Amino acid sequence: MLLQSEFTVTFISKTSSADVVLIGGGIMSATLGAFLKQLQPDWSIVLYERLDQAGLESSDPWNNAGTGHSAFCELNYMPQAKDGSVNPAKALGIAEGFQLSRQFWSHLVSEQLIGSPKGFINTVPHMSFVLGDEHSDYLKKRYEALKPHPLFSTMEHSEDAAVIGGWAPLVMEGRQPGRFAATRVAEGTDVDFGALSRELTAYLERSGVEVNYFHDVTDLERLSFGRGWKVSTRHLGSNERGSIDAKFVFVGAGGGALHLLQASGIPESKGYGGFPVSGKFFRCTDETVTAQHNAKVYGQASVGAPPMSVPHLDTRYVGGQRSLLFGPYGGFSTNFLKNGSYWDLPGSVRPNNIVPMLGVAKDNLDLVAYLVKEVTKSHGAKVEALREYYPEADGDKWELITAGQRVQIIKKDPKRGGALQFGTEVITSRDGSIGALLGASPGASTAVPIMLELLKRSFPAQFKGWEGKIKEMLPGYGVRLNDNPELARELATHTATVLQLDEANTVRTAQ
Repeated sequence: MLLQSEFTVTFISKTSSADVVLIGGGIMSATLGAFLKQLQPDWSIVLYERLDQAGLESSDPWNNAGTGHSAFCELNYMPQAKDGSVNPAKALGIAEGFQLSRQFWSHLVSEQLIGSPKGFINTVPHMSFVLGDEHSDYLKKRYEALKPHPLFSTMEHSEDAAVIGGWAPLVMEGRQPGRFAATRVAEGTDVDFGALSRELTAYLERSGVEVNYFHDVTDLERLSFGRGWKVSTRHLGSNERGSIDAKFVFVGAGGGALHLLQASGIPESKGYGGFPVSGKFFRCTDETVTAQHNAKVYGQASVGAPPMSVPHLDTRYVGGQRSLLFGPYGGFSTNFLKNGSYWDLPGSVRPNNIVPMLGVAKDNLDLVAYLVKEVTKSHGAKVEALREYYPEADGDKWELITAGQRVQIIKKDPKRGGALQFGTEVITSRDGSIGALLGASPGASTAVPIMLELLKRSFPAQFKGWEGKIKEMLPGYGVRLNDNPELARELATHTATVLQLDEANTVRTAQ
């Protein structure tokens, strides 16, 4: 369903060809476009978006894209192995990636290419909170594995009720005695990726990029003699159809990316499928409640739940207003986009991916059981789940909202036929003329390193010449900050200053 039911303007792009076509107006396409305008300003770029603004689907803060994912609090990035050990490698990689994103945003703010950072990023401490002996022991191991690394050096750990209550009063008030544990990084962030997408898209328009809203990309067809792609479009108001020839196409259409990738017919797309997971959240805007909580508190996922369904009690800033969000409550819809079609899932089945999809269905019965349980959960049961993290919650002060869709990647697996992958994956054609992004978390927060990887794969001839400019924009590019404590501190301080974050105060408080 479109956000606007009446159209007074009919518009089909008159541009017949472009160097680059970006499909989707979310954080990925906007980031890629911003990079290209910095690295190759003479290239012509055209962007197509189905809705009436950028950043309204997966990048929207109410569609669960509000945490600056830096692995400070997300336990699913560092699961405990069967032998009880914990490996920090993935968490360290995500933290490094988020720092690159911060450096790019800082560059754009410093150059006055986008507006005030207060419109899209704010300091909000990141916490993990667990209950019981087993989970408390795990959290201590996780803390000990991360604490020695520079990007996690300010992490605190406590099992003291008074200390945890000082960090997050709502979490501890009214809680029954028992063992619990928490970690906290005071300089965590809340990011409105929808607002950031619109800032980036506005910069692209000012830089000469043609941005077309209410346009659906219906097909991709390879041009003869390796000249790129014919991109077919439809204006969703007038139903007028058009097309444009592009030397390079990026499919950054969120859940809609799989269908377009399949339409391209590139060999690299074969075997991929998608499993949609929807969700609902409780939202509270009552200032008597929101004023008492300033943290993103993440817990452990339920048995059988997908990793992106980790429960969390979040402080969020949307449009300058502070609110609280709790969830997600898992759900299921065959849509691949919140504003998509119920035919998205069945329409994605192909002879080349049916075996992986059946293999995933066979091996993930616990996920199916979890989703069935979640879909049938009553309002009262949802409130009780909230009270595990906020014992004295008043259910009347929380409204239930529908979040966005997440399409988890299904791909071939030699042993099981198919595997369900939780994360993001960049897919590019052998000739580099088309790229796409599939998957979900921590996508938005690591958009910058993901798009750098895409640029490296798709434009190998140009990339070497771009690296000097990339290094100017991102001083930490090509450097492992966790191996360079001094540079890590210097860049953290610089980006915090440019992005107007109050990290200096929060770090002093933590110490």
